[in-house]
Amino acid sequence: MAVAKDTKEQQQNPIERTFRETRSELRKVVWPTREETTRLTVVVIVISLLIGVILFSGDSLFLYLYTTLVTLVSGGAK
Repeated sequence: MAVAKDTKEQQQNPIERTFRETRSELRKVVWPTREETTRLTVVVIVISLLIGVILFSGDSLFLYLYTTLVTLVSGGAK
């Protein structure tokens, strides 16, 4: 019967092994530069504002159309 030998990695605490593997993976990450981060942040803010303006405009238009339709249907009396 063959018995598997315990390696050093298998004998370590699972939590310690997880933290060691996490640190190892974080060293491989290519972090963006400050300029890239700033540029991408500005892009996200601008796109968010544009979408907000579009949604606000559409909502305002539909509210106007709805109130106009209700006023016409009810004969102008509230």
